[in-house]
Amino acid sequence: MQAVKASIPRALPLGAWVDTCDNSGAKSIKITAVFNQKTVKGRKPSAGIGDMIMASVKRGRPDMRKQVVFAVIARQKKEFRRPDGMRVKFADNAAIVLKDDKGNPKGTILKGAVAKEVCDRYPGIAKLASIVV
Repeated sequence: MQAVKASIPRALPLGAWVDTCDNSGAKSIKITAVFNQKTVKGRKPSAGIGDMIMASVKRGRPDMRKQVVFAVIARQKKEFRRPDGMRVKFADNAAIVLKDDKGNPKGTILKGAVAKEVCDRYPGIAKLASIVV
């Protein structure tokens, strides 16, 4: 997995509800775990742009609800800074549901913009993204 060069604040804690921006059948998911983040003992991990999470589907199609899925954070409201000095923030928090832990998206259409950091890290998402910011 490629490192993200931007300094991204982790703005989505465990238990946060995040809308999805694909056509996988899930509408809202709840973050239950964040992968590859090392924290102090007892501290709850948080997720930021480009982080892979494990989440449970809270709203969506009946066959998708109550399932545990992998997802990637595609947008966050909290602004972050890129190495060239540009600050980026989005209008909402959004995630992309994955088929497996390799980074292949479950849906075939991505709605809205996707951060450049996500496309650098996950090539399967980069193929489907129509707008990369």
